[in-house]
Amino acid sequence: MGKDKNPRRVADNEAMAKLRMLRTSPQKLNLVAGLIRGKKVDKALIDLTFSNKRIAADVKKCLQSAIANAENNHNLDVDELIVAEAWVGKNLTMKRGRPRARGRFGKIIKPFSELTIKVRQIEEAS
Repeated sequence: MGKDKNPRRVADNEAMAKLRMLRTSPQKLNLVAGLIRGKKVDKALIDLTFSNKRIAADVKKCLQSAIANAENNHNLDVDELIVAEAWVGKNLTMKRGRPRARGRFGKIIKPFSELTIKVRQIEEAS
């Protein structure tokens, strides 16, 4: 008499990981996410390791989480994984301020963003 199981959000040959509340603007995060889209996961990890962007370490952590989900939860082969999708979304924005000349107020906006990485197993053509 229980409820039916929720359907999977991704296909059988896919796994995903989501990272929320990243303290960077979505525009900057999308530059790093674009760096790994469509690449094999081992090449993407190397690119993120040697990237000069500060947020690349957090993107690498999310990618490693997606790989671990694929291996442990969905029994996918790690050597055949590619980064199928990596998309960025807006999250909340902290509003701060600073006093300026002539009694005015300078707005300081501190945006947060979120990142979703989906990895897919592809069959290598031998």
